[in-house]
Amino acid sequence: MSLFRNTLRVTGWLCTTFTQPIRIVPSFVLDVGTAADRTSRRPCSASFLPRLGDAFQQQPLQSFLSRLEEAGPRLGGGGGSRLRLHELLLLVQRMRAREREVRELDGLMQTGESLEVDDESEDLRKLAEDEKVSCQEEIIKLKEQILSLLIPPNEADDSDLILELTAGVGGQEAMLFTAEMFTMYEQYAAYRNWNFEILEYFPSELGGLRRAAASIGGCEAYKNLKYEGGVHRVQRVPKTEKQGRIHTSTMTVAILPQPSEINLIINPKDLRIETKRASGAGGQHVNTTDSAVRITHIPTGVVSECQQERSQLRNREKALQILRAKMYSIKLEEETSRRENTRKIQIGSKGRSEKIRTYNFPQDRITDHRIGRSLHGIDLFMYGEELLHEMIQCLKECADYESLIESLSENAD
Repeated sequence: MSLFRNTLRVTGWLCTTFTQPIRIVPSFVLDVGTAADRTSRRPCSASFLPRLGDAFQQQPLQSFLSRLEEAGPRLGGGGGSRLRLHELLLLVQRMRAREREVRELDGLMQTGESLEVDDESEDLRKLAEDEKVSCQEEIIKLKEQILSLLIPPNEADDSDLILELTAGVGGQEAMLFTAEMFTMYEQYAAYRNWNFEILEYFPSELGGLRRAAASIGGCEAYKNLKYEGGVHRVQRVPKTEKQGRIHTSTMTVAILPQPSEINLIINPKDLRIETKRASGAGGQHVNTTDSAVRITHIPTGVVSECQQERSQLRNREKALQILRAKMYSIKLEEETSRRENTRKIQIGSKGRSEKIRTYNFPQDRITDHRIGRSLHGIDLFMYGEELLHEMIQCLKECADYESLIESLSENAD
C-alpha cells in the first residue's frame, strides 16, 4: 500500500524522468520481549536509520548520487537550488571518502591477521578497529544529512494542528474507546512537551466520548501526528458484556494542520455565525446563556462549532480556529491531488474510509495495517509514551523511504 508521496524537484540537468517507479513497503513484526523489558524500553529512533538507509542500496538513489558527483561544479540551477545541490554534493563526497577509509582499514586489518602477532601489531589492529568504528558512525550521520536534503518537505509539517476524534461503530464501547484514545494523545502531547488545549468535548452517559477536538502545538507536532489520521479499530470484551464475547468497535481520528494568516485568508463576509444555548451538563450556565457558537463558511459549506467555554467570545475564537484548520486541510488535499494526478495520500490526511490500526486487547497486540507492523504491550501503548512514539517514528521512516524512492524513480532517466 502506498504510504506518502511527494515529488522531488531537482533543478537543472538533473531533472529527468524514471520510467520504472519502485515501490517498497517494509513489513515486519517487532518482538518487544517481556513486560519487564517493555517497561524499560526507550524510544527507538536511530534504530530506524538502517532501514531508511537501505535506500542507498537502491538503483534510483545510486544513479542520482552518481550524476551529482559527475556534475560537480557544473551543477545547474540558481539561488537556493544551486546552494542546496552544492551542500548535497559536499556531503556525498565526504561520505565517499569515509567509505574508502573503511575499505582501506579492512585491508590493513586483513594484512595484520596474516602476520605474526606481537604487542605492536595488536595495538595497531585495535587502533584500526577504533578508526573504522569512528568512520562508520560518521557515515551514518552523513547519510542522515543527505536523506534530510533529498526527502521532499511537506508544506504543513511545521504547522500546529487540530486533533478531532469521533466515535464510530460500536455504540457505548466505541465511545469508551474514543475517550481512551483522547487521553492517549493528551498524554503523548505531554510526553513531547507540546501544548494541548481542548476545543470541544462531548461525553457520553457512561463516561465515554462522542466526539472531541483539541489544539496541539509544539515542535514538529503535525509532522509526527499526521500519521495518526484514519479509522482505529478495537477488539476486546466490553465492560458491559456479561457473556465474555469479544466486540469490534471503531473510532476515527482527523489531523488538521493549523494554517498561518499567510497560508489562508478567510473573508469575514463569507461567514455565518450563529449562537445558541450550550447542551449537556453544565448547570445554570447551560440553561440560560447563549454561549455556544456555530460558524458556517457559506461558499464551501464547511461548519465548525464550539461550546466548551462559558464565554461566547472564547467559543467563537475556538470555532473559528477549527474552521480555519478544516479549510486549510481541504486546500492542501486539493493541491496534492492536482500535483499527484488525483492520487490520495494515505498517511497525513484524514483517511476516514480506511482502517489503519487495530488494538487487539485479548492478544495484547497493536497492528498498523499500512506497514504490517505489530507491537505488544497494549497498556503501555495506550499510555501514550515510548511505544506510541516508536510506532509513529516507524511510520515516518516508511513514508520517507517510499517518498524518496518514488520521487527519484519519477525524476530519473
